[in-house]
Amino acid sequence: MRLPTLRRARVAEPGTISGPVRLDRRTKRLVGRLRPGDIAVIDHVDIDRVAADSLVAVGVSAVLNAKPSISGRYPNLGPEALMDAGIALVDDLGEDLFRALHEGVHVRVEGNAVFVGDEKIASGLRHDSASIHAAMAEAREGLSVQLEAFAANTMEFLKQEKELLLDGIGVPDVTTKIAGKHALIVVRGYDYKADLEVLRPYIREFKPVLIGVDGGADALVEAGFAKSKAEARRTVEQGGAYVNNRRVEGLATQLKSSELASESVMVLRSGKKKYALLRFRD
Repeated sequence: MRLPTLRRARVAEPGTISGPVRLDRRTKRLVGRLRPGDIAVIDHVDIDRVAADSLVAVGVSAVLNAKPSISGRYPNLGPEALMDAGIALVDDLGEDLFRALHEGVHVRVEGNAVFVGDEKIASGLRHDSASIHAAMAEAREGLSVQLEAFAANTMEFLKQEKELLLDGIGVPDVTTKIAGKHALIVVRGYDYKADLEVLRPYIREFKPVLIGVDGGADALVEAGFAKSKAEARRTVEQGGAYVNNRRVEGLATQLKSSELASESVMVLRSGKKKYALLRFRD
């Protein structure tokens, strides 16, 4: 009887990495599509620590950056985090990288070059610990210049926006009642998930108004403190949102006090079975 032979996995040469690519010019948006072993293709000058941590958490095998991961403007910690996690980083591959690749294509990274089959499509700088430490040291030397530029830009912004900052002219109308309530402003920074977990009892007890700034809004959704805004919009647009059994006609609909079910209660319904009771207090 002939025994079946074992198929050996193809082993890449030392320093060679291969796998499917996922592309997006916004690293934050790309992370949601990545799977372990994927090669991330990004367009990110000065990779920050939060972006790097998200790539590490997904388990990518390599990061191909069309832009410099350390431009020298300031000592950003992202590339160091990738290197510590054993993730290859090839830098400054150029804009043609996005034109040459498409989602899911398998590539091979050999040294500082990227191949599709036998065709070399791009080459850049493949970082190692020595190159990152050297770039970080150079960035630290120029930090004082960047701080001066930041201070000058801040003063210019204050001059341009003085009416907004001092007199409130131009502040958008906010329908959420904030006066007299706690407010928690959330931005994505180092260890933001752990920080939100620590704050969970405070949020549960005091029920502050949650204000998410940019990636902070995504952090609130991830932590379960807020539902997807996209899902809510779809429900309204598809005619599945009701107030006191009256369909909400569109996203621009404004609710009035006359639409309350009683003096302080409003009944919301999504679809046929999901209900919520809103109680308003003075």
